[in-house]
Amino acid sequence: MSDVLLRVEDLRVHFPIRQGGLLRQRTRHLKAVDGVSFEVRKGEVLGLVGESGCGKSTTGRALLRLVPVTGGRVLYDGEDLVRLGPAQMRPWRRRLQIIFQDPYASLNPRMTVGDIIAEPLATHGLATGRRNLQRQAQELMAQCGLDPRYVRRYPHEFSGGQRQRIGIARALACDPEFIVCDEPISALDVSIQAQILNLLQRLAKERGLSYLFIAHDLSAVRHISDRIAVMYLGRLVEVGTFDQICDAPEHPYTRSLVSAIPVPDPVRERQRKRIVLEGDVPSPLSPPTGCRFHTRCPVARETRCPSEEPALRRVAGRQVACHWADESH
Repeated sequence: MSDVLLRVEDLRVHFPIRQGGLLRQRTRHLKAVDGVSFEVRKGEVLGLVGESGCGKSTTGRALLRLVPVTGGRVLYDGEDLVRLGPAQMRPWRRRLQIIFQDPYASLNPRMTVGDIIAEPLATHGLATGRRNLQRQAQELMAQCGLDPRYVRRYPHEFSGGQRQRIGIARALACDPEFIVCDEPISALDVSIQAQILNLLQRLAKERGLSYLFIAHDLSAVRHISDRIAVMYLGRLVEVGTFDQICDAPEHPYTRSLVSAIPVPDPVRERQRKRIVLEGDVPSPLSPPTGCRFHTRCPVARETRCPSEEPALRRVAGRQVACHWADESH
């Protein structure tokens, strides 16, 4: 499709884990991301949700080549970023940026806010001269709801929500087309989260940005995403539109996530049936055979689930990785 900006094909990120003594070392692999494929269109927000440790953040960082990629392709505007070396990747970094999860750890405490925001401009040669760099930093601060007069202050002088706005301004400095939002509101107070979501929505509309919005909270993702991808233990289990995922989920894991979203109506909340999954999430060092969710799935069957891994297939207008998706309600 001509409007596809980013296409990910069979992405795999496996981290080697060495065990044993010096002479008896053996290597196992932690399969953080294991065969993930999806697309992001121009101007689209794709939400990526799942439990902690399922590989969401690793997926986002792999797209930007911030972690080593074991296999697969990341096609951005037709170019496979996985095949590029560090020097070849440098020009593409202007077009792809990231907003980190922790606004306290992602900002250099020894740099002023103006220098933090202006650093990408100087690095990529987009502006020269301290006065010009500071002026552009102030413009970006204003666009992100920060007082430009505070350009010479340091990160510790700002609140958590303000620090995340600084991180957003830094990501916008190179005028990118695609931004990975790596759980940008999870470390913030609930009262601030809505403000940051509204800011990201406004910037996406004004600048025509595409986002991969990563979160473990489906209730936050549903307010900003055009489509939602659900991840479990390194693989995608369901991909669909906002209405499909939140109003009529097909995969048993997606249905358990949706059932955990609180409803503001007390009567409806009491009438809802909560789906509580049993057991712990298996280790990505030794994922279950067959369907990775079958050890916790309420509709799993011995005939196929433990032995045959389901592929993403079209069911009811969306993609679902479940053998029994069309009959599991």
